[in-house]
Amino acid sequence: MGWKGTVRSIGAAVRAAERDAKRRQRDLERRQQQYEKMQELEQAAYEVEVYENHIDVIQSTHKEGSPPIDWHKVASSKQPVKPKISNDNESEARQSLESYKPGLIDRLFKREEKKREFLIQKIDEAIRKDEVNYKSRISRWEKDTEEWTESVGMANALLDGKAEAKIEVIDNLQPFAEISNLGSSLSVAVYGNGILEATINVHGAKIVPSETKSLLQSGKLSVKKMPKGKFNEIYQDYVCSCVLRVGNELFSAIPDNLVIVTAIDKLLNSKTGHLEEAPILSVAMSRSTIENLNLETIDPSDSMDNFKHNMSFKKTKGFERVASIDPEGLDDTSSSS
Repeated sequence: MGWKGTVRSIGAAVRAAERDAKRRQRDLERRQQQYEKMQELEQAAYEVEVYENHIDVIQSTHKEGSPPIDWHKVASSKQPVKPKISNDNESEARQSLESYKPGLIDRLFKREEKKREFLIQKIDEAIRKDEVNYKSRISRWEKDTEEWTESVGMANALLDGKAEAKIEVIDNLQPFAEISNLGSSLSVAVYGNGILEATINVHGAKIVPSETKSLLQSGKLSVKKMPKGKFNEIYQDYVCSCVLRVGNELFSAIPDNLVIVTAIDKLLNSKTGHLEEAPILSVAMSRSTIENLNLETIDPSDSMDNFKHNMSFKKTKGFERVASIDPEGLDDTSSSS
């Protein structure tokens, strides 16, 4: 299987391993079709479930990730063995001719000669069948060899730190589909020293709800404006969760040991009075550190302390503009580990 086939297989594996929050989300989406038939209290309970699930989904994005591709293993893999010509069918047909002994019926009706001619004809058919089988196996081998050559070439390019190879693999893998579906967008660039930076535009105001939903004692729906502090805390967890997910996906796709992930969003510029896109979190993420984290149990925001990062956040004010991590001076260990 070529590396693109491997990418497709990985995508299937990720879809099959959805976290609980995502499975619950799909169940709620199916129930949406029955919403109009629900009674008022059922609708209220459903809306609260959808609200709580959405909060769970955006704060647990980091809990999923693609299985890593072992590019060292791909680079050292052996070329497929060229198939040898096989005459199994011919040998079987000749054995049938050589072992033929006319029976009583063949001798009685003088069928011996026709039977031998028939068996000789079967040998010719068997030879043609062997040739067809060999051509088919050669064709399969040529395709496998072409895929192997492409895969080894890509693996070596990645292990050599080639920027074009990194971009191509990420473009084909598309590991950020869930983040994009939530409304965030992402771009990738590679600096001159080989360090890759992924920049994610998180669109927090669109993703984090501005209202809370809960049930009153009567079972009716209560909708209130979300307190600013709670909004900011959820937003911070969402941003940090996305950053962790992006870093983990990058390490699964490429063999780098260090990447930069920068989250940007619109912030108010007090000098101009306008909203402007600005970095709100920038993280230099190492493979060894993220591999040692228990992503199921960490607090996304607290986990940032494990990495070199720039973040200015206050519960009362939210995020403030920060400088993106400067790749210059960082140790580029992207080739191998």
